[in-house]
Amino acid sequence: MAETRSAATPMAFIRAMVLAYEKYGANPAEALERARIAPLSLHRTDACITAEQMMAFSEAAMRELDDEALGWFGRRLPWGSYGMLCRASLGSPNLGVALKRWCRHHRLLVDDVLLTLRSAGQRAELTIEECRPGDARMREFCLLTLLRYVHGFACWATDSRIPLLAVSFAHAPPIHHAAYALMFPGPVRFGAGVTGISFDEQYLRLPIRRDEAALRAMLRRALPLTVLQYRRDRLLVQRVRELLSVQQTADTLASALNMSVRSLHRQLKEEGTSLQALKDQVRRDMAIEMLTRTSRSVKQIALAVAFRNEKSFTRAFGQWTGESPTEYRRKLSTVARSA
Repeated sequence: MAETRSAATPMAFIRAMVLAYEKYGANPAEALERARIAPLSLHRTDACITAEQMMAFSEAAMRELDDEALGWFGRRLPWGSYGMLCRASLGSPNLGVALKRWCRHHRLLVDDVLLTLRSAGQRAELTIEECRPGDARMREFCLLTLLRYVHGFACWATDSRIPLLAVSFAHAPPIHHAAYALMFPGPVRFGAGVTGISFDEQYLRLPIRRDEAALRAMLRRALPLTVLQYRRDRLLVQRVRELLSVQQTADTLASALNMSVRSLHRQLKEEGTSLQALKDQVRRDMAIEMLTRTSRSVKQIALAVAFRNEKSFTRAFGQWTGESPTEYRRKLSTVARSA
């Protein structure tokens, strides 16, 4: 479910949707043909399909069965139900309000599960409480899809990649558990006490950036919402700048952000900057702050902002401001005396 053209989505997800056809006494043959899935491959435990095939089959199944929940719940969710959830949340001032509305309105659709958003310190947690047992064979696909729906909506609505600090599932790890790393941008744990996701609470304050026209366009092709990961992270640059005051290497920064060093460099490039550029900005701002508000010597300031010596600091400061640290401080003193 991560790449549209590589076969990385477990066939187990198709088998779970075929169970919905069995539940409603319908034949999945047409949907399988539309998705170019050979019926004989359904029971191969090692078989995988592409994200495009996954989306083609799931859309066909939802339309044919008129159930966007694909048989998970005690009642059907007619075609358009999740679009209605998106629309009901779209007018919110920020993501926090939007997700609370999503959870509240989801309860109006079904009472088999209960979605809840909480803030716990610096983390936001969205959990799924299973209120009544359904078909155990559908449970895994139901839970992971509900989380993908809400995370996908959050990313789409804010136009921001929202990295997950933790992803937990109450069920045991399936045979295809390795595929979860492609679906959820964060560490995944099975056998947990509750199913849910957690992310930095700051994302709840992001404004909603989509409107009705964007929603109509998205609903015509919901693949980016439910399958593909977003590239833009609107808080990444801000969070890297904050961490740079205490985290100085790419390794420690990536670890603090729960991503690989390679992903950190790639995402910063997509944001139009680099780790070195952000380091320079933070060091420049710290140096100017100390030159302005303290009586520290230039050498002391150089060491405080992680330069090996005064000479290299003076050279870098000249590139940043066009002046040496001494000249910069002297001008400030002159302005202060004449004020």
